[in-house]
This record gives sequence, structure tokens and C-alpha cells, in this order.
Amino acid sequence: MLAQLTQQPPDALLALIKLYSADDRADKIDLGVGVYRTGEGDTPVFTSIKKAEQMLVDRQDSKAYLGPEGDMAFVEALKPIIFGKDFASIDCIDGMQTPGGTGGVRLAAALAKAAGVSRIWMGTPSWPNHAQIMKDLGVEVGTFNHAADDGTADMAALRQAIADAAPNDAILLHGCCHNPTGIDYSLADWKEITGLLADKGLLPILDLAYQGLGDGLEDDAAGVRMVMEALPEALMAYSCDKNFGLYRDRVGAVYMMGEGADCLPRIASNGAALARANWSMPPDHGAAAVRMILEDEALTKEWKDELESMRTRINQVRATLAEAGVAGSIDLRPLADQRGLFAVLPLSKDQIAAMRSDHAIYMAGSGRINIAGLTMGNIDKFIKALTEVSV
Repeated sequence: MLAQLTQQPPDALLALIKLYSADDRADKIDLGVGVYRTGEGDTPVFTSIKKAEQMLVDRQDSKAYLGPEGDMAFVEALKPIIFGKDFASIDCIDGMQTPGGTGGVRLAAALAKAAGVSRIWMGTPSWPNHAQIMKDLGVEVGTFNHAADDGTADMAALRQAIADAAPNDAILLHGCCHNPTGIDYSLADWKEITGLLADKGLLPILDLAYQGLGDGLEDDAAGVRMVMEALPEALMAYSCDKNFGLYRDRVGAVYMMGEGADCLPRIASNGAALARANWSMPPDHGAAAVRMILEDEALTKEWKDELESMRTRINQVRATLAEAGVAGSIDLRPLADQRGLFAVLPLSKDQIAAMRSDHAIYMAGSGRINIAGLTMGNIDKFIKALTEVSV
């Protein structure tokens, strides 16, 4: 039977990584892989994580199973970071640890499906795995345009999508640092979105994967907090991959908000059953390290300082690109007002290929670039190459 399987296309990003690795040009630039890089091009382990891991080595006395909900102390420790210290509906929120933000998105979508949702709306372009997860779950996807031509969020398209949605539909929204466009909703947009969702009765699924990398921990969560404070129900997927640098350790969570605290055990029981069938239980190490940081005041401060240095560097690169103005036919100025690791440049397939073949600059076929792949040492080369291929 296995011989009947059809060949699947290779992952485009993995193929790009191989091409980059095989390129022997000393000045090559990798803008494809979605990880943070320092000004020296490294992706280091946080110092705060290293210290927390050493504490784990010294103190951890068992590797016994924790259960499908994972490390609940980790889940609780994240709540003040995500929701703030004065979140009014905190007693109506429960959570579970998941294998990365991906696991959080999948579990949130599976819970929505179990609750009767048959269609989930999402803006496009989006993180490619969003649509793949929905397809695998057998959930219909409704789409709307996310990015307007002026580099801001296309609110008209979102309004129309909500108007077209059925009352029992769900909608997936990026909390901050939109992947792949970097185009976020303003607070005024979030206020309008909250009202539209409340009027329509849609279930929001909020994907908060980059908190702290845009405008800071508090500002990056302001929009999703607004939604969750106003609506009776919501699901949130959370990732520690980027803001703790724990990419390969797969550290995430899903949070479930019900209409009252009395319904949370029922919601959580469904989450646990779905998790048990999917991955049984999440990996412990990375989540334990995060928990140890958030339970230690000094380590928490050190982590926040490290995160702030990342955010500052990303926004400095954005500002430098924007100061270049128009490179060839590409207007870089909107990048200053966008946030996070990613941006999408309106390049053709041939232009992207020319960036790679003629200038050793590697980016996704969609035109998505990882802002953190640029440094003060290579950004002029990038702008010059962009000018040459897009004139």
C-alpha cells in the first residue's frame, strides 16, 4: 500500500537552505530561514536560558511523565506576560503546554472543530503551515486579503470577511509581527475588529508567536488582550520559539477562554483528549527552562533585556532599509512602520532568482525576507542588489 503514495514536493525553505549551504561565495546572505540573528549573523542561546538550564541540571530529580497538559507551572508563569497583571477575565482562562506554537495552533483549531466550527477564516498571505494544519484537520478555510497596497492592513477585506462569515465560524488572527508581511493591526484596528467579532459571534483564534519582537511585550499583546477582554470565548496559540530562542526545543502553549470558570474543566478535558491523541504529551526541557526564568526575578530581568536588544536591532535594520527610500522599483519606506522578523518584497520569480544567482542573496520564492538576516555589514549590498534586479 505504501508504494501507492504520490511523491510530495520538497519543502521550499529546506531546498533553499541546501542551495545556500552549497554556495561558496563569501559574501552570501541568508534571508530565508526564519530565526533571529545577531549583528554578527549568529543565533545564540539566550544567556538567561543557559542559566536556567544549569539550574535544571542541578535541581531536576525526575524525567517522569507530566501528562498531556504538560508543565502547568510553565503555563501559569506565562499568563502575566501574555495577559498582563490586571486582566479582568483571567479566572475564565485555562491553558496547556504544546509542542511549539505549531502545536498550539493545531490544538486550538482541533478544539474549535470539536466545538462545531467547520470553517476558519484567515488573512492571506499567512504562515504556510496555518492552511496545511486546517487541511489536515478537515476544516474549511475562508480567506481574505491581509495586506493593502500601501503596506498597511487591509481592513476593508477583513470587514467583508467577517460580514460573509457564518455565526459559528472562527477567525484566525496574528497577534503581532505578522508572518510573512510584518504588517500588524493598529490599536484602532483591533478596537474595530473586537466590535465586529462581538456583533457577529465569531470565535477568535489568536496566534501570538512573536511577543516582544515588535513594539515590546506589553504593546505586542495589547490587541489580543483587547479582544479577549471583550468577547466571551477565545482560543490563543502561543510560542516561545522566537522570544526565548528555543526553536528546536518546541515550546508553546494554548489558552482557552470560556464564558465562565465553570465551563473550563470541560474545555480543558477536550484539549487534553485531543493532545493525548496527537502527541501524548509535550517535551519538557524548554518549557521547564522558561518556567525557571519566569519564577526568578533576576533571570526574568535578564531575559527581558536580551529580548529588548533583539527588538531594537530588528527595528534598526527596518529603519535603515526605510531610509534608503526606493530601491529600483521597490519602495522600502513602509518597512519602518511594519514589525517583527519578516517583510514581503514585491519581486517576481525571475528577480528573486537573480538576487540568488547574481548577488548570492537567498530569500523565499514569495519575496519574504528575514529582516534579521541583514546586518550593518551587508545591508548596503542588499539594497544595491535590490536596485539592480528591480529597475
